[in-house]
Amino acid sequence: MDETYAVAAGILMVYWVIVLVIAVVCLVGMWKMFVKAGKPGWGAIIPFYNTYCLFEMSFGTGWLFLLLFVPCVNAVIMIVMWIKLAQAFGKGAAFGVGILFLPFIFLPMLGFGDAQFIGPVKK
Repeated sequence: MDETYAVAAGILMVYWVIVLVIAVVCLVGMWKMFVKAGKPGWGAIIPFYNTYCLFEMSFGTGWLFLLLFVPCVNAVIMIVMWIKLAQAFGKGAAFGVGILFLPFIFLPMLGFGDAQFIGPVKK
């Protein structure tokens, strides 16, 4: 019985180390992305402020993040925000969908890659 607990604890520890590594990679990628956009890097770790900055980078105004408090609208506005963020870095809509589904891959690509912040795309 003790062996079972030891194995379970080992598996759980490995799982949490992997989760922590993914979270740190995401955070560092977001930090670098903020710096590229002319925002303070520490803004990536401050709740609500980081969302405000993401909306400012995507739409040109950060106050649209208040739409996240409206039920049903929040899901749509987040999808649009990620797509517009990708476009603000010179990437296509498919890259924005990639950020939506695999942020731990695509956010570090924006931060560490050669993408340059060109600003919000106005139509």
